[in-house]
Amino acid sequence: MLRTTGLTKEFGGLTAVDDVDFALEDEELCSLIGPNGAGKTTFFNLLTGTLTPTRGTVELQKESGWREITEEEPHETASLGLHRSYQITNVFPTSTVLENVRVAAQSHSDDSAKFWRNAGAFDRHTEEAHAILERVGLADEAHTVAQSLSHGAKRQLEVGVALAGDPEVLLLDEPNAGVSSESVDQIIDLIEDVATDHAVLLVEHNMDIVMNVSDRVVVLNQGAVIAEGEPEEVRGDPTVQEAYLGGYEAGSLSASESEEATDPEEGAA
Repeated sequence: MLRTTGLTKEFGGLTAVDDVDFALEDEELCSLIGPNGAGKTTFFNLLTGTLTPTRGTVELQKESGWREITEEEPHETASLGLHRSYQITNVFPTSTVLENVRVAAQSHSDDSAKFWRNAGAFDRHTEEAHAILERVGLADEAHTVAQSLSHGAKRQLEVGVALAGDPEVLLLDEPNAGVSSESVDQIIDLIEDVATDHAVLLVEHNMDIVMNVSDRVVVLNQGAVIAEGEPEEVRGDPTVQEAYLGGYEAGSLSASESEEATDPEEGAA
């Protein structure tokens, strides 16, 4: 569904993403992990067109075949079916939960050019929004103003916004960041659910979550892929242990520890 060849991003003398060959299969849940500064967010930004690579290509599989999207703008990659969520909650705080998702659904449709018409004219977008809210567990909060939601519910809303327009590929950037331990299970269930009918690339610091939900794990360190494979295979890799996991054992990393490990790459490398 999504692949890169030789993807590289240099900032002056710093190589943030280093010659990465990557492929995400249909309905696969792949986690991208690595230490802070490894290049994970930069890689996401290259995939979605927020950044232009120094060299290399990004391609998205369509019915007609592979389409290169290396130099497409973010709104163009989104229109082609590649959507993402962000580390920092990115919703309209003074709009209702329903309005947030409806506007996102409308923006990915032919009605986006008619943005300022009466919202009642777009019944199909409202219906889509209600269906998404049911899926992400926010149906009862449809008319709640987004800024009134708990942090965990805001993360659910962000996933709902990313689902609008029925993307083929979904990039989730730390959907559990800042979420209370009581809400983590809900987010995990949501991630697993959307992976049943989408290709999902997940950045997540909580290794218990990564090891439990992933079909495959890819490890970045200093911008380069140092390992990839099934979770158990990656967990036992000595290179990964030295670079990142540091003796990780199942259940050793709690949600609170995960929050403290939030990647500071946003807007940098």
